[in-house]
This record gives sequence, structure tokens and C-alpha cells, in this order.
Amino acid sequence: MTAVQPVPYAAPRRVPPAVYAAVAAAGLAVSAWGVRDRTTWFLETVWALVGLPLLVLLWRRFPLTGLLCGLLTVHALVLAMGGHYTYAQVPLGDWVRDTFGLARNPYDRFGHLMQGFVPAILVRELLTRTSPLRGSRWLAPLTVCACLAFSACFELLEWAAAEIGGHEADAFLATQGDVWDTQWDMFCALIGAVLSLAVLSRVHDRGLRALEAATEVRAGR
Repeated sequence: MTAVQPVPYAAPRRVPPAVYAAVAAAGLAVSAWGVRDRTTWFLETVWALVGLPLLVLLWRRFPLTGLLCGLLTVHALVLAMGGHYTYAQVPLGDWVRDTFGLARNPYDRFGHLMQGFVPAILVRELLTRTSPLRGSRWLAPLTVCACLAFSACFELLEWAAAEIGGHEADAFLATQGDVWDTQWDMFCALIGAVLSLAVLSRVHDRGLRALEAATEVRAGR
């Protein structure tokens, strides 16, 4: 009898990092065209404007998993849309508000949910690869704490913008008359971080192992 040769496992092809970078850059460029408020656009997208070149410069030294690249790209597009229209006036949010009879445009809430969902994987990847926390039960809670700290810092930035700009900063704040907007923003970031870790941790671990294997191959080990 002829022995059946096992078919070698072929890892799924990764999307080239340049594709993620190009999509994010294109989204930011398009969002800058005909913006409703130039200052608001800059304040909303500054994280992507700074982060994208930084990732490109550090890529050879510190590449990221495909999962994180995809999430960062989506987050950049979310920021770009919010910056283009202002968060309180995004048409998709208006449609959701009118369809479900909501009291306000919910795109701002979604943006802050993403503010926890995406950074959770970013923080998790950094802590896993640069600290002794890999496999530790402290990894998840410390990741959530870092996301909440970032959310709080962003709210302080909004407070500073309100103090400096007065009513001109209303588009950036996007409170829409809600006195509890700051607390809602941080709560949404908390929910996003917890949800991200609950849903994506195992997928992220597989991506980290694949990245390590690819790094070892490139190093000739």
C-alpha cells in the first residue's frame, strides 16, 4: 500500500502592513477634504496623524500582529469620520438616532467604545512582548486600567480645550447637552476594553505566536 503523505500546514497569508498603512492614510486624507471644522478635525485625528508615521518608522524594530494592525486601521477610520463631520453630526449616527428614536447622535459613544476596544489589544501586545506579564493573571486587569487611564487623560484634554476655546470647542467635546458625558465616555471605554479582551485574547495570542515564529525565521534561527 502507498503511504499517504501528510499535507503540510500552510499558515494563512497576512495582509501586508503597507496595505493597512495605505488604507489609514487614505482615510485621513479624504477626511481632511471639506471638513466642517479644521481645528476639531486635527484634535480628533491627531492620534492617528502621530501614530501612523511612528509605526512606520519603528516597524523593522518592532512589527505588530496582523490583528492589531487591522484594529488600528479601523480606529483611524473611525477617528477620520468623526473629525470630518464632528462626532455630533456624523450622518450614520443621525440615521441610528432617527431609526431607533434615540435622544442624541450615538457616534460619540461608539468612538469612545473604540477608544477602549482597540487600545486594549495595543496595550496587551506591548505588555506581553516587553514585560514579564505574559501569561500572568494580572495582564488583563492592568490592560483595562491602562485603557481607563488613557480615557481619563483624553477627558482632561477635552476639559483643557473647553477652558481655552470656550464655545468654539463644543464640536470637539460633542456633549450634546449631556451633563454626564464625561462619565459616559469613560464607561464606554471601559466596556470596550473588557469586551475586546474577552473576545479577542485567544486570537491575539495566536497572532503573537505567529509573529514570533516569523521573526525567528527572519533571524535565521
